[in-house]
Amino acid sequence: MRKPLLSTAFVCCALAVTGAKMLAQRIEVSVPGTAPLHGRLILVISKNDRTEPRMELSENYQSEQGFGVDVEGVAPGKPIVIDAKTFGYPLHSLTELPPGDYNVQAVFNVYEQFHLETGKNVWLPPDKGEGQKWNRKPGNPYSTPVKLHVDAKSPVNLKITLDKVIPPIEGTDQDPAVMAAKDPGAKWLKYMKFKSEKLSKFWGRDTYLGAWILLPDGFDEHPDAKYPLVVYQDHYHASSGPAFLATRPSAEASRSRRGGDAGYRLFQDWTSGRLPRVIILYVQNANPYYDDSYVVDSANVGPYGAAVNDELIPAVEKMYRGIGQGWARATYGGSTGGWEALATQVLYPDNYNGAYAACPDPVDFHAYQNINLYDSPNAFHLDGDFAQIPTAGDRKPDGTVIATAEGEFAFENVLGTHGRSTEQWAIWQAVFSPAGPDGYPAQVLDPITGVIDKKVVAYWHDHYDMAAILKRDWSTLGPKLEGKLHIAVGDGDTYFLNNAVHLLQNQLEATSNPHSDATFQYGPGMPHCYTGGPSEYTMQQNSANWTQRVLPLMADHMIQSAPAGADVKSWRY
Repeated sequence: MRKPLLSTAFVCCALAVTGAKMLAQRIEVSVPGTAPLHGRLILVISKNDRTEPRMELSENYQSEQGFGVDVEGVAPGKPIVIDAKTFGYPLHSLTELPPGDYNVQAVFNVYEQFHLETGKNVWLPPDKGEGQKWNRKPGNPYSTPVKLHVDAKSPVNLKITLDKVIPPIEGTDQDPAVMAAKDPGAKWLKYMKFKSEKLSKFWGRDTYLGAWILLPDGFDEHPDAKYPLVVYQDHYHASSGPAFLATRPSAEASRSRRGGDAGYRLFQDWTSGRLPRVIILYVQNANPYYDDSYVVDSANVGPYGAAVNDELIPAVEKMYRGIGQGWARATYGGSTGGWEALATQVLYPDNYNGAYAACPDPVDFHAYQNINLYDSPNAFHLDGDFAQIPTAGDRKPDGTVIATAEGEFAFENVLGTHGRSTEQWAIWQAVFSPAGPDGYPAQVLDPITGVIDKKVVAYWHDHYDMAAILKRDWSTLGPKLEGKLHIAVGDGDTYFLNNAVHLLQNQLEATSNPHSDATFQYGPGMPHCYTGGPSEYTMQQNSANWTQRVLPLMADHMIQSAPAGADVKSWRY
């Protein structure tokens, strides 16, 4: 029978068997400073010299070794201890480290206290402009990598001092405001930092959204024109989205810079009259739980749905002459952005007139990646009378499993407890769950045992299961969604997201009054990030020109469905 990655029983048993030898394994980490320490110490042990160890933790089988320790009010300079009892991934314990030579590095992910509108006080890692990357977060202390030799005769005994601090981003070339000011495409590309009153009230401190706005060619020359708005949904990145490059990148820059040649082709199409004259808005909404908020109102992440739709978008449309009506808005995105595009259209049906969702995150929690939250008692394995099969997490397009669900939760548990890993499973829990009694997200499943909490699942079902919401509210939603839903996913999706899309399609095909006209496209054998498109082109080619493919479809639908008297002319020059 397959054992859990780590359990209380496992630890107690191992301690009893190995006794003093296990307790002798010890790494001490010191963090200089003047104030008490609050945060998460993350230590990484690597067998290679490819890069710094802090860059080598991952959720799949190729991950290096990590350990994590919560630090609450510890005096600066006092050693933080990693020993045989410390939670580890992929190996359970420091005592399991095989003999050999290693590189070791530690990072202290600094937490700050948030005084929430609910009255709860929670310690969380604020985003510092890096998009919630603990190993690159400005202000986080970290150590220079050191060597560690392990053999069968000597216990691990190492002392590390975090003698460096990750520098700030503000004012550098990685700062979006600086990037916008220097961008050769500044005529079309604008950036604004927008304070949300709703989010500030929720978080108990000033909270901002970043917004990249791509203006249509001819905006200044046509002062009487008003424009449709298209919201591009994506993870956090400092630069504009989609990539828009006003100068042709060199071959080297094309390989290293986000967007590359595709960004330059969009610039050419944008400024040649080949695309509809619309405004494209990309919103940066990193938060203390993740690099993205999922743009819905959440008990734990806050009212990001209201902040974006009721505060930011009206401000952008007012500033840049948007039409400002639901028939003249559309949205698109992939992965997290795919879920956001679909959820935005479903939860705000009158505010938008089309959603193009590619490889969306789970849209039916019968297929929460590869986990059936409703019918399975445990997320980590399937149990028969005599057999137990682990739940697959990630796969290659050929079906090769490269991670398990259990391993992925262990990976995140090294990075942070209470849902503070700032990784994928944690943000779903933060967005979809009610707040727990301690102010942190209620656990939908135990990260060590995999046992699923059905009461929390019921909350997820009622608030965020898109298939369940569409089924429950079809009599009112159906008429408002005609012609608006378009979904594409690869049938070899890396995270099994195609399973939920198939379930959603089956449900929508059974609808009536009206019968759903949602469109679905599946890419045979295609992995994550499949965006659909003509089959004669590769997945990469279709992804590179996705914006050019969907904008004309959006504009045509807007024109055909516009109400009488609507402005369908001023922006078509």
